[in-house]
Amino acid sequence: MFQTRPVFRTTVLVALALAVLAASGCRWFRKENSLYAGTAETRPLEVPPDLDRPATDGAMALPDVPQSVTRSEAGPGRTQVASTTGFNVSGNRDEIFTRVGEVLGAIPDLQISSSARLLGTYDVSYGGSNFLVRIAQTGDGAYISAVDPRGLPAGGEGPTKLIAALRAELGG
Repeated sequence: MFQTRPVFRTTVLVALALAVLAASGCRWFRKENSLYAGTAETRPLEVPPDLDRPATDGAMALPDVPQSVTRSEAGPGRTQVASTTGFNVSGNRDEIFTRVGEVLGAIPDLQISSSARLLGTYDVSYGGSNFLVRIAQTGDGAYISAVDPRGLPAGGEGPTKLIAALRAELGG
């Protein structure tokens, strides 16, 4: 009886180990389901070539800049295209900002509400309109323009007159 007990224990341990191994999902004991292997649902998705990148056709379309011909500047027999909302001046932006401030201070009936050198703007009231005179750095100079509170080119009699006066004084 002494000798059957260790054999019985060993047999029970081996049977228990095999049962645990079989129930644990070992690959040797798992049944392959060949009915669904390799179907379209298990394959990776393929994206059509035209959908894998965003459309960039109109990404760099530049808007048309409204320009007008002023007859007083055109002279007889020739036409000169000039913008009524801005013009270019050569020089340093900070120096031009100071010069614009001096010219604005000399214009009668013009009120400067505020100025911001860092932004390059003067908040002015002229001809019944409130707008900004903006001086923006360009490649070799600055662009002086009249901008309304929405950030669009200012229209009307006041901004047009003021830009014409600035152009005449600064040589734009």
